[in-house]
Amino acid sequence: MKVLRILVLLCCVWPLPLAAAGSSRLSIATADGRDLPFTIELAQSNDELARGLMNRTNLSADAGMLFDFGEDRPVFMWMKNTLIPLDMIFIGRDGIVAGIAERTVPNSLDIIASPGPVRAVLEVNGGTADRLRIKAGDRVGYPLFRLNSPAEGR
Repeated sequence: MKVLRILVLLCCVWPLPLAAAGSSRLSIATADGRDLPFTIELAQSNDELARGLMNRTNLSADAGMLFDFGEDRPVFMWMKNTLIPLDMIFIGRDGIVAGIAERTVPNSLDIIASPGPVRAVLEVNGGTADRLRIKAGDRVGYPLFRLNSPAEGR
């Protein structure tokens, strides 16, 4: 019985990765030549975009959520019901990082605006951008951005 209790406790507090069924990989190529891989969930539906990472108590160090807004537009986010601090990485349709809102405040209703029109936002653990030295101008590698690159006539 004691072993069962320990297993149940571990299942409740162990940092879990994002759901495998809805996850995929993306990478960020930094200006200094590093390639930073992340396991991400893709949020596309209105419900997924609205819910985001709300009510989650942890997020693996190499995990995140990519919000696809379907077109370039100004984006306004908030942290309502979000329990962990996040970095919001704003990404243009060409995959270039347009800006970063670092260490956003959990449960805050303050509006966090993109620095201009963007196609997507990548949310990762608060402090990740600073720790990995991710900066505006870095390039995100993910099929969403290849399909919408200027070289392909869009």
